[in-house]
Amino acid sequence: MSVPEDEERLLPLAQRWPRASKFLLSGCAATVAELATFPLDLTKTRLQMQGEAALARLGDSARESAPYRGMVRTALGIVQEEGFLKLWQGVTPAIYRHIVYSGGRMVTYEHLREVVFGKTEDKHYPLWKSVIGGMMAGVVGQFLANPTDLVKVQMQMEGKRKLEGKPLRFRGVHHAFAKILAEGGVRGLWAGWVPNIQRAALVNMGDLTTYDTVKHYLVLNTPLEDNIMTHGLSSFCSGLVASILGTPADVIKSRIMNQPRDKQGRGLLYKSSTDCLIQAVQGEGFMSLYKGFLPSWLRMQSGWITQDETQHSIF
Repeated sequence: MSVPEDEERLLPLAQRWPRASKFLLSGCAATVAELATFPLDLTKTRLQMQGEAALARLGDSARESAPYRGMVRTALGIVQEEGFLKLWQGVTPAIYRHIVYSGGRMVTYEHLREVVFGKTEDKHYPLWKSVIGGMMAGVVGQFLANPTDLVKVQMQMEGKRKLEGKPLRFRGVHHAFAKILAEGGVRGLWAGWVPNIQRAALVNMGDLTTYDTVKHYLVLNTPLEDNIMTHGLSSFCSGLVASILGTPADVIKSRIMNQPRDKQGRGLLYKSSTDCLIQAVQGEGFMSLYKGFLPSWLRMQSGWITQDETQHSIF
């Protein structure tokens, strides 16, 4: 039943434009979470680049001279060598990324749930629909946000380049977008999009499936009720599974995005995601695919926010 136009004008904005309101609210929540947890993301990216075996082809000896650092030593090293505020280097494109990704993911999920899949006659939304819808929404959101993710990763490595005596690539965020666009065209802004959307799909699958499964198990088989304790335990488990599934794709994505390129914008280290995967495993071992796992998981845990069944995390 439609609402008369005069009455519709009196409704709150959230009811008049529900999807636009959700987009704005998710963007604001993502911005706050991004600022609070960004040092973990920066540390994760730096760890993912350590010991990159493919650099040997370019005669880059930096990877051999730099000792391996864990999460804490990497974070402390950034503070000591570059300054405390450098823990937030690249935070501006990261905020752009989360606004686009979180908002796009939520709006897409809502559309899929209401229009494409729909609820059953008893108003129940099956788990398989939630998983498929969440994965598809994550893929769409991540694809749209890929240019901002690309700039974020490259800016996160600028401090490391300076310490190694290499010239800085960008003067700022907008210069980064303009330079990448000028050198590689529109296509250059989507470098690394394949592993990026693979990560999004895997993270969403692990998140939604594990959260719902653990929550139902706890409610049915333990004295716990459907409360904040159950939500917290479910989120803890879903964050762990999502990190395990998504970290390898995240490592590959970061390396492809950060690799040096020729004048035509083609990567000098990796031909494709598969090539990056093979070189990492052969040159550094299988566990190299889990570099940066701990800060990634911690960031995912600290980023959980109170939400309904449509979205358990902003990642």
